[in-house]
Amino acid sequence: MTRDTPVLLAVFAHPDDETFRPGGTLALLARSGVKIHLLTLTHGEGGSCGEPPLCTPDELPGVRKRELHCACVALGIQPPHLLEYPDGHLAQIDAERIIAEILTVVRQVHPQVLLTFGPDGLSGHPDHIIVGQWTTEIFNRVEEIAALYTIAVPQSLANRLGMHQLHAVPDDSIALGVDVSEVWETKLAAMRCHATQWSSSPMAGTSEERFRLFFGREYFVRAACRDAYADFLPATLQECLL
Repeated sequence: MTRDTPVLLAVFAHPDDETFRPGGTLALLARSGVKIHLLTLTHGEGGSCGEPPLCTPDELPGVRKRELHCACVALGIQPPHLLEYPDGHLAQIDAERIIAEILTVVRQVHPQVLLTFGPDGLSGHPDHIIVGQWTTEIFNRVEEIAALYTIAVPQSLANRLGMHQLHAVPDDSIALGVDVSEVWETKLAAMRCHATQWSSSPMAGTSEERFRLFFGREYFVRAACRDAYADFLPATLQECLL
């Protein structure tokens, strides 16, 4: 760990997981000098081809790979580490096999902070849930990692928007709410990169007020933190994430 090169590693299941909820915060951190690495475990071949379809199902993995690279460029973060595990079936993969692959990336990039899904996977998607579990296990094994954050939607926001399908968290469990107005256009550009998924999203046709309310502020739970390593957290991460 070095004070002058802060590093965050985001670990997610599918292309677009890095953009729709935490993308603005990742862009803000990248602008402040944090090196943002992304590990995505699948090509998202189980997702939508768009409405109307923008590609065939056979073409979708390659299209989503390109969409992911596009979003990383838009957000100003490092090119993704993209694995090839089956979308929708991560829970069937040997855990130690994937944990070993995540550890390989951790040893390459030396993050002080991990970002992933919480216990409910935000939407309840099994891939989200298991990726959050694996990333938590990485935190438990690698003592040099100072903090683990998970993406979240507070219950009050979910109630206000009537988004009862989300696995929201109690408001008092939110450690951080980030206003992403400063990078709003950047986040929109990254969202547009994920054209196959955006065109089929119910939020695509919502009002401007609801759209901005849901996407304009990002929320995080501090799932774990090692006080013994607090001094190693660079000032940029302390200001943005603590």
